[in-house]
Amino acid sequence: MTTVTTSFVSFSPALMIFQKKSRRSSPNFRNRSTSLPIVSATLSHIEEAATTTNLIRQTNSISESLRNISLADLDPGTAKLAIGILGPALSAFGFLFILRIVMSWYPKLPVDKFPYVLAYAPTEPILVQTRKVIPPLAGVDVTPVVWFGLVSFLSEILVGPQGLLVLVSQQQVN
Repeated sequence: MTTVTTSFVSFSPALMIFQKKSRRSSPNFRNRSTSLPIVSATLSHIEEAATTTNLIRQTNSISESLRNISLADLDPGTAKLAIGILGPALSAFGFLFILRIVMSWYPKLPVDKFPYVLAYAPTEPILVQTRKVIPPLAGVDVTPVVWFGLVSFLSEILVGPQGLLVLVSQQQVN
């Protein structure tokens, strides 16, 4: 790390310390004009700290409100209904993403024709957005694999044998 020292100001970015070094002990206009960047930099640092503090407060209030909403408050009947809807939906999307993985092996398939459009149409809007974040690696589109993994994970966590919704649906009502 290099430290740049001028005749008036020394700046250390790691510690955010501003020190004024002057050859004269009496204040004059020249010394005050060099301290203006120091004051403005210090004020902007204080404003950034205040903004960060406000963001932390907002995050804490959001996390407190999310703590109030939990799966434990879900009644068993609603959990069974959610399992009945989410289970088949997640399985269908998992199957569609497997089909998309196989379809990616054949890039010249007519995706607008009948059998292929069944897998292409529901998954392409999701994959287009994901490709903006994860571009193709060496010409290989990995987004269907990513989404298959996410759908499988959600399916196991929510509606698997030890899934959260299954455990809530098995609770006894006191």
